[in-house]
Formats: sequence, structure tokens, C-alpha cells
Amino acid sequence: MEWKNTLINMVYTNSTIDEIRNWLKENLYEERYIHSLGVMDAAIELAGMFGLDEEKAKTAGLLHDAAKCFSNEKLLDIIHKNIPEVQDCELLNYKTLHAPVSAYLAKEKFGVEDKEILDAIRWHTLGKCGMSDFEKIIFLADKIEARTRDAEFRHQCLELLKSDNGLDKALFKCFEATIKSLVDRRLAICHITIDVYNELLNSVIQ
Repeated sequence: MEWKNTLINMVYTNSTIDEIRNWLKENLYEERYIHSLGVMDAAIELAGMFGLDEEKAKTAGLLHDAAKCFSNEKLLDIIHKNIPEVQDCELLNYKTLHAPVSAYLAKEKFGVEDKEILDAIRWHTLGKCGMSDFEKIIFLADKIEARTRDAEFRHQCLELLKSDNGLDKALFKCFEATIKSLVDRRLAICHITIDVYNELLNSVIQ
């Protein structure tokens, strides 16, 4: 996807897209930075498919992993000092610690006030029951972006999106794959993720 006039202020932040990109370049490993650009692209793509705000999707996609490369100690310190609503079960797996901190950075550093953007970033790893379509597309964009994710899995999800109730079907496939991977690696699974899996299962088998 080509960049278009990167000096224009993003509607939902106090920063330009170039300012955000430069900050991400300095604070993410190269592959994670490339992934973040891919998620932004995929979020815009999915927003277009489902008639959602593409600028809003661009903001959430670009910032979703802002804290991904912070140390676990730094993530936990920020959570304990600034995000008291984080539940104990969310701390079971170090791989998900960055999500609430990324939402915190989006708000405190980049001036994002839109609740749906912040929630989409906040829950892009564990998911949550009752996600909005916008939150669902950001979660999905993280799993199917074209720059670093598996091309065959992306294709399968895009095909599911064309079917009736396609968004939930594609999302269910992502949760199914995530849970299998966690089980295979013997990593803890937060009950929030299991609850979302059960909710989606009920949706896709009806």
C-alpha cells in the first residue's frame, strides 16, 4: 500500500503519521515495525470491507504494538502504576503484557482519546466478549497482515470473510489457532480468551 501525504495530521491523534512512524522505528525491532505497518494496511483494508472508519483503523493498526518491545519489567511497572484495571489473569502470559501498555501509550503519548481505538488496542491479544466490529477487525488485522504473517492463513481468513457471518468465522479461526499454539507451547491461557472462544463458537455454529 502506498503512503499518501504522510505530513497530514491523523484525525485521531495529536501527532503526524511520520512522527508516529519515527517513534515506532526507534522503539520497535525492525520486524515488529514492519509488522505494525502491515497491521495498519490490513486494518484499512478490513475497515473498507465492512464500512468502518478507515482513518480510525489506520490509527489503531499503526499503534497496536507500540509497547511490544519494552522489557517485561517495564511493562509490568507501567501496568502496576498506571493501569490498575488490568486483571491478574492478563499477567499470566508475558506475550500479552504489551496490549494494555500500548493503549496507554496511544492515549498518553499520542493523544488518542477515541475509546474504540483504545479498546481495540487494549484487547488485540486476548480479545474480549462483546467486541465491536471495529475491535474485531483490529484483532484480525494483527493476525492476517500481509507483510510478516503466513500467506495461506491470511488467504483462508479472507475467504471466510466473504461468507455469511464472515467476520465472526474468521475471528473464530484466529482464536482457534491461538489457543492451539498456546497449548502446544504449554503457555497459560487467560480465561478471557476462552470466554471469547466460546462466544464465537456459539455464533459460528448457529
